[in-house]
Amino acid sequence: MKNRFDVIVFDWDGTLVNTIDWIVHCLQKAGEQCGYVIPEPQAAKDTIGLSIENAVQALYPNADTATNHKLVASYSQTYFSKQLTQDDFFPGVYDMLLFLKNSGYQLAVATGKTRAGLTRALAATGTESIFNITRCADETASKPDPKMLHEIMHHTQATADRTLMVGDSIHDLQMARNANVPSVGVACGANSRESLQQYDPLLCLQQATELLTFIS
Repeated sequence: MKNRFDVIVFDWDGTLVNTIDWIVHCLQKAGEQCGYVIPEPQAAKDTIGLSIENAVQALYPNADTATNHKLVASYSQTYFSKQLTQDDFFPGVYDMLLFLKNSGYQLAVATGKTRAGLTRALAATGTESIFNITRCADETASKPDPKMLHEIMHHTQATADRTLMVGDSIHDLQMARNANVPSVGVACGANSRESLQQYDPLLCLQQATELLTFIS
């Protein structure tokens, strides 16, 4: 894979940052506060990568519009009650990002987070200057729509075959497939290796940092 790509696009939660269990807790808490049966952990994990609006709609399909707003607000209140730090990165991730940046790769983030949420996360982890472009679900289309990747490629002037998507969820890899972008799955987050492999990634790794073995 060395010299094959110009742009590497990372998902955020579950790929770079070890936040999956916290997101599951926040989704379950939102349901509990709004009077719904608490979803099983894997059901909650299967929505991670979607926009929060699409996630709560998938978990609570009978909720009306007003209740959906309450679910989103409850989720956000719980999620932001915990301060993210650089220590929440999976081991070695920050050094990996610096290495890739210094090696000449353009780096990007494509996430189901809101712009406000990602801006806060980038500031808390000191990574604002590492990424050439970041795209969030509330300013474009939610995964698995390929619009995020199309916008990233337009900004970086990269072709689909020179762009790599790295993600931990089926929504990441389906988005890559929809954009005709090669992908790498990581099994440290929302979905299992077996689930990720259904979307034909080039590789399925345990951690994103293992990527360095193949591209450096």
